[in-house]
Amino acid sequence: MKKLLFLFLLISVSCITAQTEYDVKEHYTKKEVTIEMRDGIKLHTTIYSPKDTSKEYPIVMQRTPYSCAPYGENQFRSKIGPNETMMKEGYIVVYQDVRGRWNSEGVYDNMRAFIPKKKRKQVDEASDTYDTIDWLVKNVPNNNGKVGVWGISYPGFYSTYALLSNHKALKAVSPQACIGDFFFDDFHHNGAYLLSYWRATAVFGYMKDEPTTKSWYSFPDLGAKDQYQFFLDAGPLSNLDKYYKEDNVFWQQLKEHPNYDEFWQSRGIIQHLEDIKPATMVVGGWFDAEDLYGPLETYKNIEKRSDNYNTIVMGPWSHGDWARTKKRQAIGNVYFGDDISKFYQENIETRFFNHFLKGSGDDNSGLPEAYVYDTGERAWSTYETWPPVNVEEKTFTLNNGRLAEITTMDYRFEEFVSDPKKPVPYSEDIKMVFTPRKFMTDDQRFAARRPDVLVFETEVLEEDVTMIGDILAKLKVSTTGTAADWVVKVIDVYPPDAEDYPETQEYLKMSNYHMMVRSEVLRGRFRNSFENPEPFVPNEVTDVNIKLQDVYHTFKKGHKIQVQIQSTWFPYIDLNPQTYVDNIFEAKPEDFKKQTHRVYNSSKIEFSVLKK
Repeated sequence: MKKLLFLFLLISVSCITAQTEYDVKEHYTKKEVTIEMRDGIKLHTTIYSPKDTSKEYPIVMQRTPYSCAPYGENQFRSKIGPNETMMKEGYIVVYQDVRGRWNSEGVYDNMRAFIPKKKRKQVDEASDTYDTIDWLVKNVPNNNGKVGVWGISYPGFYSTYALLSNHKALKAVSPQACIGDFFFDDFHHNGAYLLSYWRATAVFGYMKDEPTTKSWYSFPDLGAKDQYQFFLDAGPLSNLDKYYKEDNVFWQQLKEHPNYDEFWQSRGIIQHLEDIKPATMVVGGWFDAEDLYGPLETYKNIEKRSDNYNTIVMGPWSHGDWARTKKRQAIGNVYFGDDISKFYQENIETRFFNHFLKGSGDDNSGLPEAYVYDTGERAWSTYETWPPVNVEEKTFTLNNGRLAEITTMDYRFEEFVSDPKKPVPYSEDIKMVFTPRKFMTDDQRFAARRPDVLVFETEVLEEDVTMIGDILAKLKVSTTGTAADWVVKVIDVYPPDAEDYPETQEYLKMSNYHMMVRSEVLRGRFRNSFENPEPFVPNEVTDVNIKLQDVYHTFKKGHKIQVQIQSTWFPYIDLNPQTYVDNIFEAKPEDFKKQTHRVYNSSKIEFSVLKK
């Protein structure tokens, strides 16, 4: 259990990275304080200040539910701040346990709802951020009166929340891999429950009564190393109740709110992102299985509804890779380049915070609107808008196994049998992972060769094709059942002479490798409304539109573009009974039935490509 907890903190908190030669204790002092919020609750706050007190420094802060550890004023982190360059240059670095977590008082509320017009004693994460910043600028010696906030994953959500605090000292915020809405990030994708995150329910679901520096929750002992078989044997979601009882608040919330009701809507932060004032730099990874929706939608909504300095950075990373310093950047079997995170830290992130916290703070930061990495060309690009304007719209029809620019009203179809007893795996690796990552670039040949996966493919490309921006799959489908999930994957098929990378798994070859570029699921009951689900009418042709998140990928000459469509993706998402029930968390074994699904030849994929 301790090993699992350590691994979770390692991958989820940007500050816990590899050892560095720079000695934080030699250059910084550490102080632990409690800061009282407007309702009297005290939050544990750790302050690292440069020992050189001959000048003033800006403050950079991270608010986190994952602990300010190590606790004790003689216990130092090996790394502080967003990156090593900033740590060496000198910042006052602050960490805070958010309300109800670890050594802070109060009651924790997972994705606490924002209150737009708070009364005097009402609190949310925005008011806690305001009260903290106000205390820091008034009480921390040698600060220059300017504050920045950053964080990755859940701390990224709190960074976004900071934008709503409206404190005049807050000048720069960088939400990174930020959760935007729990119905579309982390625990759900378009209403489909992400079973692969089920074990993380332990982290967020158990409450504590008083401040603590030790873990008060534990992970269930599953007694298995094969996650596919474990969840298949477990059966319906209701059978998992034996691992999480009523005392796990978040598990109960998941079960009680299967639809996008007021409970989930109120916890979304994206709809509140208007009239933002601080400079914002949103950061994400093209291969982040946990939080891709959040960064893209956070940037787009700020851009649409505010007039502040707002930029986006998207690299060839999985969740939080940019905070690490690995020489070779690879996701699973696919290598993307050297020192990509180092380049980001030194030339993008440090420049952003230095300009707005140490420099003039005007709009002339020297950074572009969008710093984005082409995951096929393997190179950075800069644009003054995202998506860029120099694009043309393309529509490919899914017709008889072909993916081509043809228009058809053909009502022929391809069909497959979807069997809940033999679901399509999301990965062919035998493993038990805490949260999935590697599969975002995994070889999809194993899926292409299954009878319950439809494959549509272009001819070999005669020139490079750069796909950029979002993708919309406009499917026309039918099913013999009353419920179904629909999964769409966009894939880069490598040529036969492609060479292996050092990272390529031994049993694989890059020859004909089917690299997943983008994928998404839609729980079919939500095809018309996430608030009001509805069954399918058996055998009736129905429109199902699935938005896939943005891509920036060049399909090289000699490669092929492929689209796969399937109805199970296990256990990344839970099993759909394929018989409509009001709440899948309450489905019975007899509800799970084999059904035949059809995808009609008039189905389309719409996307944009860069103009030559």
